[in-house]
Amino acid sequence: MNIDPISDFLTRVRNAVNAGHRVVEIPASKVKKEITKILFDQGYILSYKFEDDNGPQGTIKIALKYDKLTKDPVIKDIQRISKPGLRKYSNSSDIPRILNGLGIAIVSTSHGVMTGKQAQAQNVGGEVLCYVY
Repeated sequence: MNIDPISDFLTRVRNAVNAGHRVVEIPASKVKKEITKILFDQGYILSYKFEDDNGPQGTIKIALKYDKLTKDPVIKDIQRISKPGLRKYSNSSDIPRILNGLGIAIVSTSHGVMTGKQAQAQNVGGEVLCYVY
């Protein structure tokens, strides 16, 4: 039984990056699928695939992205911000900039899961799920 599935998702990605793996497999949920799509759109992962044949929810296979020359991972750090014990909410004007705009904040809003910049553009606030840089 997993208490915080989003934290488990982020930890699996972080551990796979630190170990130098090319692919990581994660149990799926709607929020995890949306976070995966954001990571792909922002260029932090190479590709992803949703497989519905394993279990009731299926799985997500994520191909991690590394620099071609230095072999350094594109994801330097991925941190959970809002936790089940202490939720962190932010207005559209208070969504933080990560590394002066080099990183992203992933926010769960009433309009869906999106990046902090998208939330500011749509003038919606929400729960700050994680920071990626």
